[in-house]
Amino acid sequence: MRRSRVQFPPRAPLSYPANVCGLTLQFGQVYPIRMNKSLIPTQELMQRVSGTHWLNNNYVAGSGPRTAVIDPATAIQCGEFAHATNTEIDSAVRNANRAQHEWRSMSALDRASALHSVADKMLAITATTGEVLTREMGKPFRESNWEGGASASAFRYYAEIARNDQGRIAGPAIAGQLHMVIKEPLGTIVSIVPFNFPVLLFGWQAAAALAAGNAVIVKPSELTPLTLLTVMQAFDHLPAGLVQVVTGGAEVGQYLVAHEGTHGVAFTGSVPAAQAVAKSAATRFKPALIEASGNDPFIVMPSAPLDAVARGAAFAAFLNCGQVCTSAERFYVHEEIYDKFVAALSEQARALRVGNGLEKVDIGPMASTRERDRVEKIVARAVEQGARIVTGGKRPKHLTDGAFFEPTVLEVKPEFDIMHGECFGPLAPVCKVRNLDEAIALANDSKLGLGANIYTENLAEAFRAVNEIESGIVWVNTPLNDNDAIPFGGRKFTGAGRELGQEGLEQFRRSKMVMIAPTAEPDPEWFPYPDSDAFNA
Repeated sequence: MRRSRVQFPPRAPLSYPANVCGLTLQFGQVYPIRMNKSLIPTQELMQRVSGTHWLNNNYVAGSGPRTAVIDPATAIQCGEFAHATNTEIDSAVRNANRAQHEWRSMSALDRASALHSVADKMLAITATTGEVLTREMGKPFRESNWEGGASASAFRYYAEIARNDQGRIAGPAIAGQLHMVIKEPLGTIVSIVPFNFPVLLFGWQAAAALAAGNAVIVKPSELTPLTLLTVMQAFDHLPAGLVQVVTGGAEVGQYLVAHEGTHGVAFTGSVPAAQAVAKSAATRFKPALIEASGNDPFIVMPSAPLDAVARGAAFAAFLNCGQVCTSAERFYVHEEIYDKFVAALSEQARALRVGNGLEKVDIGPMASTRERDRVEKIVARAVEQGARIVTGGKRPKHLTDGAFFEPTVLEVKPEFDIMHGECFGPLAPVCKVRNLDEAIALANDSKLGLGANIYTENLAEAFRAVNEIESGIVWVNTPLNDNDAIPFGGRKFTGAGRELGQEGLEQFRRSKMVMIAPTAEPDPEWFPYPDSDAFNA
């Protein structure tokens, strides 16, 4: 989920029109925005987009009930979002389908140019969108700022590969004819984005969907609605309605998925929610990209250098306070180095600076107090089953407000509950294994299969892990990295489909078979059938 080499521009304050009304938004009123007028502080910007939807390239005040957005570092309200009504969603769908016809009729070169402009604009405002994201869900600003650049990278990638391939020519089954496959867009795509990487995952989905010729309607998480509303300023040059945001709870996503005017779904979330989305989409045979959950193993073998392993393990377990679908959540460590590894990882965990993501820290709060409370219960259950907390396991004493939880290292047994579900928190449960055979067997003992890690400098061990671990991703000595050109996704209950790569583009296209005869001539296979072909008793 990271690319360490993404470059960021210097921070540029986000501009906002001088004539925007006050902080109290009127239902149905349109608030046009352009990035060439007076400058507005980010917190004021958050208030101004609060309670709006992004419809037809404008911020429009929503008519539904409002829910507060809480900064998890301070427990102070930083904005609010409106729950979209069915009428507002219907309007968004109509807008999208109208815009999609205009978008797909453009040349591939013009669409590519427009998507490159999206990337340029995203990079120009990435510091602002990063600050909004940190205030909404807590991650350190470095990570939030990175998301805008990584998302822009996906738009650049898909801008180019989409115009490189629009189908293929097949060898004709009938001499003299032209037989080919044409790739067409699905129509309007529903993108349901989680709170942990809203800008990145929206970018992965929207870039591919738009490059394929589709429109996109985004339903952000209730924890990070203002971030994606802010990001929409990078899309205001596209046809009105091509990319829209409607905020709200699960009911908004459900209505969008079931809507007769939407034609494909991209969803990231829990297994039960993913199953509900897949079932709803299936009633209309809508293609659905599903990324449900991860419970990634992390295998450590004696040949790997311990210092590098401990640092890599800490990053894999505690990035974004462990709220990463590909977090290392199950550590299987060879008995020869087990004690040294536990000590080294614990030292790394204790050294991490925990605090407000807008300060000089490594780890921010969890996205909400509800998420923190859930992790506390996971730890309590592990201790009840016999786990030993080596370090962490509680709320930091110096942070009395907010949803903070210490990076935690535990010694566990493979049968403990903590090893068989997605923790999605700053937890590193470590288990001792005798050999690679046992490590791979335990790694595969899961209903989920997103990613897997192994640290080894033994080439034979690395090849075995790549070929034998049941997951969609295997990282050897390089945890949590990704690449726009390589498909990302899992197997088992993790879901179906792939993001990124050529495979990610195919998620949002359908194939049309085309056969062309150069002249309209009778075919010898037509009626009447010759008597010589009749059944002869």
